Amino acid sequence: MTTVIRIIVLALTVVFSSVNAQDFQGVATYKTQRKIDIKMDSTQMNSEMHTKMMEMMKKQFQKTFQLTFNKEASLYKEDVALDKPQAAMRGEFQIVMVGNGGGSDVLYKNTKDNRYADQKDTMGKIFLVKDEFKKIDWKLEAETKYIGEYQCYKATYTKQVEVFNNTGFSMDSDDKKEDKKPVMEERTVTAWYTPQIPVNNGPAMYQGLPGLILEVHDGKLTIICSKIVLNPEDRVKIEEPIKGKEVNQEKYDEIMDKKNKEMMERYAPRKGRKGEGISITIGG
Repeated sequence: MTTVIRIIVLALTVVFSSVNAQDFQGVATYKTQRKIDIKMDSTQMNSEMHTKMMEMMKKQFQKTFQLTFNKEASLYKEDVALDKPQAAMRGEFQIVMVGNGGGSDVLYKNTKDNRYADQKDTMGKIFLVKDEFKKIDWKLEAETKYIGEYQCYKATYTKQVEVFNNTGFSMDSDDKKEDKKPVMEERTVTAWYTPQIPVNNGPAMYQGLPGLILEVHDGKLTIICSKIVLNPEDRVKIEEPIKGKEVNQEKYDEIMDKKNKEMMERYAPRKGRKGEGISITIGG
């Protein structure tokens, strides 16, 4: 480990000396995807509907983001394709993602001051989540690999996450409601960062390493950098968002939990109408 750290320090020394300009800036493009494991009641949904739902769910979790950064701050925003919206046909279904702002969400991070401002469009209401970063206890590993032209180093950390074993929910009014409590599970998060780009930043809420994070594996979530432009000709201003009702992270999480429960109740079928709902089980 000592040898690895020495190599990193030497690499950082060389890189910092070559990109020490005050106006250093970059734009990194990231692709995200999440594995999904959904089981549905075959008596309520045929194979064609199941295939359509899987495709829709998969598309929801395949997105492109851009991280505009300098040495002290960054903006992380979804790169949204302007597709023409399509209305659902009779008898079909739509998937509504609570908290999905349709690409209008903006995450501002200030790594120098250890804080962030996350502007979120939650079901038509704008929130501005302001808080400090939680410390990530990264462990620098010896393993290295190349991502494109950049030599990357591996880093990991472990965290406790809440999971539901064989989690499921049913929108059939006659189903018995069961209180399923989550269990705590230890998860190892893996990141690959490059000291060739000397910023302690990365996609989403991942940061705190001696170089830009280019790849993340966090449970079923994968984030991979597909393109980097350093010091682009068209300069992009990194401005902290100011719109929205200001709350801290804990308060926003409480609001989201309430919104999720309201959404489930809203779309649940009325009592006595058995069979009109769809039972979904998500594994892992």
